[in-house]
Amino acid sequence: MESKTNSVTADIKQKVELFLSYWKWIALSVIIAIAIGYTYLRYTTYEYQASATIKIRDEKQATKLPSIEEISSEGLFSGGTDKIKDEIQIIKSRTLMENIIKTLNLNIRIFNQGKIKEKELYEDPPISLSFFESDSIINNVRANIFIKVKSDSEFILFKDDGKSFIDRNESEGKLYAFGDKIDTNYGGIVLVPNLESDSFIIGRNLKITITPVSRLVSYFQKSVSAYTEKGSSVITLELKETVAQKAVDFLNQLIKEYNNDVLHDKEEVVRVTSEFINKRLEQVQEELGQVESTAEQVQQKNNLTDLGSQTNLNLQAKKQLDQQISTTATNIQMISYLQEELNDESKFSDMLPANVGIGDSNTSQIIKSHNELVAQRDRVLKNSTEKNPVVVQLNNQIDQLKNNLESSLNSMKKTSELTLNNLNSESNRISGQLYVAPSKARTLRGVQRQQDIKESLYLYLLEKREESAIRLGMYQPNAKIVDDAYSSYRPVAPNPTLTYLAALIFGLMIPLGLIYVSDMLDTKLYQKNDLVSILDIPYLGDIPQSSKNVRLVKKADYSPKAEAFRIVRSNVDFMLKGINGRAKKIFVTSTKAQEGKSHTSTNLATSISFSQKSVLLVEMDIRVPKILDYLYIKEKPKKGLTDYLADSSVKAQDIVLKHKDNPYLDIIPSGTIPPNPSELLMSDRVEELFKYFEKKYDYIIADTSAVGLVSDTLLISNFADMFIYVVSADGVDKRHLVHVAKTLYEEKRLPNMTMLLNGVKPGAKGYGYGYGYGDNPDNKKKWYQKIFKRK
Repeated sequence: MESKTNSVTADIKQKVELFLSYWKWIALSVIIAIAIGYTYLRYTTYEYQASATIKIRDEKQATKLPSIEEISSEGLFSGGTDKIKDEIQIIKSRTLMENIIKTLNLNIRIFNQGKIKEKELYEDPPISLSFFESDSIINNVRANIFIKVKSDSEFILFKDDGKSFIDRNESEGKLYAFGDKIDTNYGGIVLVPNLESDSFIIGRNLKITITPVSRLVSYFQKSVSAYTEKGSSVITLELKETVAQKAVDFLNQLIKEYNNDVLHDKEEVVRVTSEFINKRLEQVQEELGQVESTAEQVQQKNNLTDLGSQTNLNLQAKKQLDQQISTTATNIQMISYLQEELNDESKFSDMLPANVGIGDSNTSQIIKSHNELVAQRDRVLKNSTEKNPVVVQLNNQIDQLKNNLESSLNSMKKTSELTLNNLNSESNRISGQLYVAPSKARTLRGVQRQQDIKESLYLYLLEKREESAIRLGMYQPNAKIVDDAYSSYRPVAPNPTLTYLAALIFGLMIPLGLIYVSDMLDTKLYQKNDLVSILDIPYLGDIPQSSKNVRLVKKADYSPKAEAFRIVRSNVDFMLKGINGRAKKIFVTSTKAQEGKSHTSTNLATSISFSQKSVLLVEMDIRVPKILDYLYIKEKPKKGLTDYLADSSVKAQDIVLKHKDNPYLDIIPSGTIPPNPSELLMSDRVEELFKYFEKKYDYIIADTSAVGLVSDTLLISNFADMFIYVVSADGVDKRHLVHVAKTLYEEKRLPNMTMLLNGVKPGAKGYGYGYGYGDNPDNKKKWYQKIFKRK
């Protein structure tokens, strides 16, 4: 478990070192990303947020207390949740949005055009635009007008050809004077300067955008957000805009338009009631005139001028009864009027007159409920159709209330008529018991009774009309403003902190992601762990990459390369410590060419010779020999290994080349390149050669051919005590290496096979190199190093 934890820790450390090795590229990526973020913030258009708070008044809530069950199950104000949702839909309706846009002229915007970005001039526009066509045409126009202010009285008008002001020349435009009529495809327009405006600057490039109102309606419907807490009647309105003051003005106008819409619905009820009363007043006035004319004719015909003394006695008994008859008759008449209004299909509105004084509280409540449902349905219809399920449900409820109202009116009318008949019968009975009155007086009294009834009805209607007028002035807006629209005038988007954070993250993730993916897809080897993780073969050591100008290690050499070969030399001695009395034969090979096997053979032989051990370096890669080049031997010998193998007359000692500067190092060059290298290496003279020299040297190092390309090395592998399999860092594919080296190791075709990693780059893939101990005394120190050393 501990080894697994250590392995995970090592992997993490390895990845961190990998990323740190590319710190310059990562830093550059972060700088570029932050620069892009700064540029974006510098030239982007900022958004500002405005908010307002309103409270929806509920007239029913003041008169109706919620039940205990409602409070315990849903909360004290939960009953109005659906109503608040309906009001939010009305607030965001297309009708209100369209009214706001037209009122504030939001479909016409003026921009100051810069070289990169444009800024809307909303609060203090430099010019105003007037149209000759009607609003119905202008509200559907989509156009852009480009002008350049030349002076206080003139400007240049450009065509809308898709070019920016940077690409325009003044000669492409046409000079106009402010106030001139300009003909366009949507009618004539006139531009008037606002000389008192701070934004009116000579030489400024202006862009006037005309947008269809319908398109802006859809935009603001999506932009305006309205939300409320559950059970609350307080609504918070929010709007984000590129101009803070525009958002504030829009929300304030939205509240005003909403209140006007609600007041209009309430006034509609009063208007219908007033029309109903006025219509009945005209009819009653006409009937009253007819009754008074009849009374006048009766008096003139029968000479009845002073009936007061005769009738007072009779009226005393019947006064109370007549008053009841009058009240009942008035009630019957008002019921009839209301029935006519209910069944009138030619009316403009479905609203019913309220508080007409029938005297029945149930009927008044039904009329009030009916009018509220009609107002709610009409508001929903502003943004919907008759097929909307909500509208259909409301229509059904309205029809049901009408049926209930009609049934109630019929019942009331029958009851009142029965009462009136009883009262009339009682009146006739009492009249029979009175003094026998002159028939003329009774006739006149009957006419006067009708006159009293009509006068009473007339005065009653006048009173109701006055009540309606008073009620109209008492209506309040539906939305109480809790907080007017407010903006901090600080941009809410884009957020500089988030933008820079996102830029930093992207600046890090892009290079880190590329490095990570590249590392996952990379099939090369770079360090010891990469090699031992795929091959379970003894690891001899690794050689760091060095300058191409320094091929060989020196005797007094403190470089990492020299130290690496000393470590390899020690490891070789340790592995071959059981061989005594003869030379230790070490063969060097690789998977493919140019992996550093000749470099390894030469430097290993040189390093061993510096320990005063005799070394014979045999150049057995007879196809592509390189040993002499590495040893800087320019004069090629006449005979070599191939000459010895091909000609039995050549003796072994004849092909040995002494190194002029190193008495402990001898070389057998490859000789003449033969046409049949494999056949030569199969010769018995190869064995004779090794037997001859293994008594004369301490070490025999053979630079052989690459085993992944030819079979030459396998033909002579049985003569080796150890094989050093050189692997080039960042030079061989893992899959190829596993296919070749693993097979050779498992089949034991290369005796005592070990792995050596060559050309390890300092810092490559995050893997540093740790060889080297102390300072090289031959290195010349810099002047500042000497100063610090003296101190």
